[in-house]
Amino acid sequence: SIQPTQNFGEVSKDEAETYGDKVFRDMMVVKVVAVQLVNYLGYNVLFQDVDIVWYRNPLDYFSKNYLDVDMMFQDDGARSIRFAPYEANSGFYFVRKNVRTTYLLTTLLYQGDLVLSTNSHQQALIALMSEASSLYGLRVKTMPGRDFPGGFHYHRDGRLMRAIAEGTTQPTMFHMSWTENKANKVIFMKQMGFWHVKGDGCSAKAGENILQECCLAEPQVQCFYRDKASMTPCHNSPLLDKGAKDFWESKA
Repeated sequence: SIQPTQNFGEVSKDEAETYGDKVFRDMMVVKVVAVQLVNYLGYNVLFQDVDIVWYRNPLDYFSKNYLDVDMMFQDDGARSIRFAPYEANSGFYFVRKNVRTTYLLTTLLYQGDLVLSTNSHQQALIALMSEASSLYGLRVKTMPGRDFPGGFHYHRDGRLMRAIAEGTTQPTMFHMSWTENKANKVIFMKQMGFWHVKGDGCSAKAGENILQECCLAEPQVQCFYRDKASMTPCHNSPLLDKGAKDFWESKA
């Protein structure tokens, strides 16, 4: 990531300890600026968090589908009033450059205190999108979970995750959201064959080829917990959640 000190000098380089803490809120403001700047320069924008893996290039999907839609989001999975009416996940979304999206994203920038007061980029953005839809016809689409699944599906939709593991369903991407911390994200991504990075993480030095130094053509697949979705059965691994069932033996 790029964090110019003159703009983001106070943003911590460490991960947030809890959802909504100061580090988390500061990073949410950075998300506002990053997308607004690119859109304002005249480009379409695909924004995504780093806990995402592609099965195929999502830009191909967005360039051929829903061409009359201004913004397309992954389904968050939450069905609370807080994220209504779109239930959109702001960790993965596509923005077409036009006057409607430029006005929306500039408004979000000017009302950045809404992100801080709600502890959520997602909640603030959804509220302003709902308003923009009514006032000047902003068009928003929440994508189907089977094509753009995330942590909600990992933890609560065993049938879909088994279909992905067995290869009978191939989504466009996967987002390890709805997961408590970075350590668990890495564990779950390794179990599902989503981890294409050497070790637990890697950084290339200046002049080095990051693909050769850090990336794997074939993913790491490793068992940790038998009650969590996995590419292969993990029957000999311990349970993470007390009283849970073996993922590959459950019909849920």
